[in-house]
Amino acid sequence: MRRITGEAKDETLIELHSVTDSHTGDGPAVLTVFRTNLHSDENGGNSVDSLSERTTLPGNTETEKLQQNKDTVFFRDGVRRVDFVLSYVEDKDGEKKQERRRAFEANLEKEGLELETEDKSDAKDQRTYFLKIHAPWNVLATYADVLKIKVPFKTSDVPHGQDVPLEWLSHPFRLPEHIMRPQPDYFTYPFDKTKTDFFLINDKDTFFPPSTRNRIVYYILARCPYYKEGLKERDKTGIKRLLSNGTYTAAFPLHDCRYWKRARNAECESERYNLYQHWARFLIFYKEQPLNLIRKYYGEKIGIYFAWLGFYTEMLFFAAVMGVICFTYGLLSYEENVSSKEICNADIGGSIVMCPLCDKKCPFWKLNSTCLSSWQSHLFDNEGTVFFAIFMGIWVTLFLEFWKRRQARLEYEWDLVDFEEEQQQLQMRPEFEIQCTNKRLNKITQEMEPYLPATSKCARFCLSTATVIFWVTECVSPQYAVSLVSQRSHMCALPQVSLIVACIIGVIAYRLAVYAAFASIIKDPLRKIQLVGRFITPQLATSVTASCINFVIIMILNFFYERVAIWITDMEIPKTHLEYENRLTMKMFLFQFVNYYSSCFYVAFFKGKFVGSPGDYTYMFGRWSNLRNEECDPGGCLIELTTQLVIVMSGKQLWGNIQEALLPLMRNWWSSRKGRRHPENHYSRWEQDHALLNFTQLGLFYEYLEMVVQFGFITLFVASFPLAPLLALFNNILEIRVDAWKFTTQFKRPVASKARNIGAWQEILNAVAILSVVTNAFIMAFTSDMIPRMVFLYAYGENETMIGYVNNSLSMYKISQIHEDNMPEERDDWFGNSTTTCRYRDYRYPPGHNNEYSHTMQFWHILAAKMAFIIIMEHVVFVVKFLVAWMIPDVPTGVKARFKRERYLIQEYLHNYEVERLKLQLSASFITEPQSGMSLLTDKHEMVSECL
Repeated sequence: MRRITGEAKDETLIELHSVTDSHTGDGPAVLTVFRTNLHSDENGGNSVDSLSERTTLPGNTETEKLQQNKDTVFFRDGVRRVDFVLSYVEDKDGEKKQERRRAFEANLEKEGLELETEDKSDAKDQRTYFLKIHAPWNVLATYADVLKIKVPFKTSDVPHGQDVPLEWLSHPFRLPEHIMRPQPDYFTYPFDKTKTDFFLINDKDTFFPPSTRNRIVYYILARCPYYKEGLKERDKTGIKRLLSNGTYTAAFPLHDCRYWKRARNAECESERYNLYQHWARFLIFYKEQPLNLIRKYYGEKIGIYFAWLGFYTEMLFFAAVMGVICFTYGLLSYEENVSSKEICNADIGGSIVMCPLCDKKCPFWKLNSTCLSSWQSHLFDNEGTVFFAIFMGIWVTLFLEFWKRRQARLEYEWDLVDFEEEQQQLQMRPEFEIQCTNKRLNKITQEMEPYLPATSKCARFCLSTATVIFWVTECVSPQYAVSLVSQRSHMCALPQVSLIVACIIGVIAYRLAVYAAFASIIKDPLRKIQLVGRFITPQLATSVTASCINFVIIMILNFFYERVAIWITDMEIPKTHLEYENRLTMKMFLFQFVNYYSSCFYVAFFKGKFVGSPGDYTYMFGRWSNLRNEECDPGGCLIELTTQLVIVMSGKQLWGNIQEALLPLMRNWWSSRKGRRHPENHYSRWEQDHALLNFTQLGLFYEYLEMVVQFGFITLFVASFPLAPLLALFNNILEIRVDAWKFTTQFKRPVASKARNIGAWQEILNAVAILSVVTNAFIMAFTSDMIPRMVFLYAYGENETMIGYVNNSLSMYKISQIHEDNMPEERDDWFGNSTTTCRYRDYRYPPGHNNEYSHTMQFWHILAAKMAFIIIMEHVVFVVKFLVAWMIPDVPTGVKARFKRERYLIQEYLHNYEVERLKLQLSASFITEPQSGMSLLTDKHEMVSECL
């Protein structure tokens, strides 16, 4: 292998001859003459001039063509493909880094890789070197055998499927066949270097696709040491460490062309261009995704993500339709809402004086001031919500079960059925190999392998668990405090981090001021500024603004949680990439779960539930703290939960899309603006890709996390906001195209990697699905007013109507018995002359009764009805869930049959191949080395035994 490094003039001559060689038959001779002259030039001769005298150089026209052909993915000889690129710059610490590079590159050459360096004088910034790496056939074959990469050996004769009735209806959503199926279907078998004639190898240069080639090269780079021969320094291994210490600045495979234009070289597939045209443009959002092409270009791991995201979006359509129907029912039943009419009625709601909602600052107020919020509550808190909650419990089961079937189909079509064992055994992380110095015998492979001692593993596990608990506690504390102050500033627990304490104190001060200001605004219904009081209550105002503050704090805390989760997982030293991702997934989702959902859990299940009653209010830290537990809005807590959910969910989706779309665009623009003096085609393919953003190992992890958090919003709290699936549907339609655009245009090409399924996210989705049944049952029972209304309608209402429900749901308290600390500071006369009692939300006996201010029998009836509803709803939904899961097999029958058929054909074909191979060996042995009959029989017996 000859490594060529030259100046711009020399490189131009090489590339020039490679262009002309494609049209003439004497290319190799010309290239050999140049190399010889280059060598003599290094010894002092002026060989370039002599070569110019002996070789006719092309004119200006050819030079212009040459300049345009810099966008190539081949070495200068135009034959060897660039499988990977490393970049580096020379800096003040250049000697140490140069020594590392020399050792690393020498070891790469020993592995059989071929290298070629582009001088910095040709780079746009005049300071970056590019090391191009090519893997020849021997290297690819060796590591394909090691990694057990499945390759084709026979064209598949298994039909794809039967014709679907009314298939013509889906034609507008279809993509061209060559895009959907970029290559024929084959029967595949793990590559064996000793049986190359068994496989369909028409051309060794194109037998392994670029995604497989860059995967193999990266496998070598990740394990290649950079210490000198004879020096065993285990930590000096792998491209990751060289990137972290600045020896190299980037390592990436090349895109095959520019995304807006096909490659000039016919040998380039231009798959990036096809992906952009048929997948990454938003105007084709209604089209299906070219999953096979995504898998072929980016690898199975990215392909399975987009398959899951597309299927999730398809299933969201049905949930969104049902949510719109439920919301429409709330609109159509608007005029039949007797409770809201009574609240808004001047003779009923206008005559009911309500007790103060907070101490000192809050006045007495009239019930009809909450007229608008009661109408808003009815849109989401109606009989249709119960049906929708049950429907979503079944929908989530159908989604997970049908996804298992889709995933099984992809496993078969993408040759991932047996991948998991290979992943566990062969894909050991280089970090594990480096940090674990102890070795033991593997009982399966009978080879020595590194391992982590049990004592070290236990210590790391304990430290990891303690750290997770510590940060989760911190996560709960600020979210709980913000949720408390979102209505009127109560703090539950004191976090340990000064940043979080500062955030809480700031929110508390802000919320106190806002609530007091709005409470003073709406206390007098005759004031001219009543316009504000008509459309917003103090509770709603503080809920909206505090939800926004809560969202900002969530974004800030995410910054810390991400780094803590990665640090903990690195400390545990997982053995394989799969273990690493699964552990990181569980930790990160736990942090995000508490961070995003804690405020919603508080509003849904704690707010307004432990208030007490006038004269006996409950305080968070005791009466001395003056932090009285907050009450719900007169329209109920469900509308406040809706507000919290809408702001956090919509804000997250909006911020996520801004981050995913605008930030990569701005970063790439900023990095590429430096040194660019010419159009894009004046720069080489590796320079163009070098300016793009890196797609990190955890890049796909964050995409999953974003969608799973959204999945939690639309399942855990969907009873409070039936339009949540519709918002998620619109977001995901945009998300698919934004992610596609980002992968195709803004990121370097990621290293192809395999994944059989979505990993630990599947178990997380299952857990969220089960928890969602419980949360929605409790929301309907304790957060919604549906159960109290139903009990009143069928047990206490006149002629089974809702007339009188508002008066029935409010208890009385004597104003004169209210403690002075609970009375408002400003005493107005407009209520004092009209009544001696105030009302509050509860079911207690009125003053003067024998059981004064104690709970009525109706309170216990309602509580019993709530518990019965929870039990019935949970059991009904769970029975239906498990019944549906049992009825729907995880693997489709057709896939099972095709898989068995393929296994049978593979075994048959392999048997025939071995028999033919044995015959040829016996014939050759008989012809070349005649032996006695007994000896021949013995050899034949041994060969047959070996074959079997």
